[in-house]
Amino acid sequence: MYQRVFFIVLSMVLFSYDCVCQGLPGQLDISIQKLSKDEQFKHAILGLFVIENKTGKVIFDKNGELGLSPASCQKVITSVSALELLGSEYRFKTFIGTDGEVNNGILNGNLYIKAMGDPTLGSDRWAGTSESMVLKRIISVLQKKKIQFVSGDLVCADNSFTTETVPRGWVWEDIGNYYGAGEWGLNWMENQYGVTFRTGKNINDATDIIKTNPSSILKEYRFANFVKTGGKASGDNGYLFSAPFNQQIIARGTVPMTERGFTISGSMPNPPATFLIMVNDYLDKNGIKISGDRWSNSEQLMNNKLVQNPKLIIDSIVSPTLDSINYWFLKKSVNLFGEAFLKAIAFDKKAVGSTDTGIAIIKEFWSRRGIEKSAIKIIDGSGLSPANRVTCHSLVKVMEYAKGQPWFKIFYNALPEMNGIKMKDGYIGGVRSYTGYIKSKSGVEYTFAFIVNNFDGNPATVREKMWNVLDILK
Repeated sequence: MYQRVFFIVLSMVLFSYDCVCQGLPGQLDISIQKLSKDEQFKHAILGLFVIENKTGKVIFDKNGELGLSPASCQKVITSVSALELLGSEYRFKTFIGTDGEVNNGILNGNLYIKAMGDPTLGSDRWAGTSESMVLKRIISVLQKKKIQFVSGDLVCADNSFTTETVPRGWVWEDIGNYYGAGEWGLNWMENQYGVTFRTGKNINDATDIIKTNPSSILKEYRFANFVKTGGKASGDNGYLFSAPFNQQIIARGTVPMTERGFTISGSMPNPPATFLIMVNDYLDKNGIKISGDRWSNSEQLMNNKLVQNPKLIIDSIVSPTLDSINYWFLKKSVNLFGEAFLKAIAFDKKAVGSTDTGIAIIKEFWSRRGIEKSAIKIIDGSGLSPANRVTCHSLVKVMEYAKGQPWFKIFYNALPEMNGIKMKDGYIGGVRSYTGYIKSKSGVEYTFAFIVNNFDGNPATVREKMWNVLDILK
């Protein structure tokens, strides 16, 4: 009798324990423990924080208050901050001006392009911002003023933003490549260029640089080409090394064997200089001559010379609205746009277009909303620096805040969808991260942040293993 009762009670206890373990928190705990024991995560740090949206209840917390490198998941902090502090309708402006007067078709003075950090100038993501449209816009303004000759210089007044174009903490391997394009006072073609290599017929053969786009890049800079020919299916393993204002570009790595040539993309070492060359050439071809030199205020500052600005604004070029730029920022993870948002916030609030000022404003903003400044130790706006440290808890707080704002639909639509989940992803060396929103089959909605630092091996398999954990929330 007693033995039977004992077994019944024991069975009920075990059943209750099994139910608890198999509940959502238990399932997540088991899955995270399994992941921690995986060979790829043997020396890794995992952070996962999940809340239920309706109640705000914490469903799971593993290292939620531990500062981890977030990679591009940090973009949600910049995105939400920009939508709130600048507004979804904010537009960057670029002005066309002069310090002289027009007489009989002659501009007696300098022609200025007064830049305010527009990251879309020359971008092909919008029809109205393309290289050809911007150049046509500039010449149409001059033609309306009947200007046929400029007696002075072509000047890029790009000093509204600081000359610190690349944030501290970005690594040498990144800053010369397209995704490492920094935010200048004047940005052109997303500060990217293409370089095409003619490969050899055999693996490890030397390559030749046959062209660049824009073509002026090949004339402006000295290339040291150490790129070798790889196998036909080897993929893009070519890297470009350069630095702002530097004239030397070093190409290393391998590109796949091809008969047509293989193109990789780099970041312009001096976008204003490239822009001025292209403007000057376009004006010349269309009958407007500039007699003087080409120079930018950023170059003047680097050489301890005085800057000059227009006394009269003739017209302006406006960017797409911030919500449209933000779409590409999150959807395609364009680092440049995040750095532009950061400096735009700084200039708008403090009249100083610097990265550090923008970061200080953002940290103060979130501090007033319950996120400790030490929980978002960031040094850029895009998450490219491996020195950034953000907690999973703070990411969830930001995502939770966004849900209550009138512009939430704009933010939500810009988030990529992967593995059936609306979430931002991040990846740099040794880092995989995700933050987003999940709705379960039963209709319960969750907000989460999931970061892994210092994993080993193939990042694609790490992604699949992390997705398996997130699938539990569906």
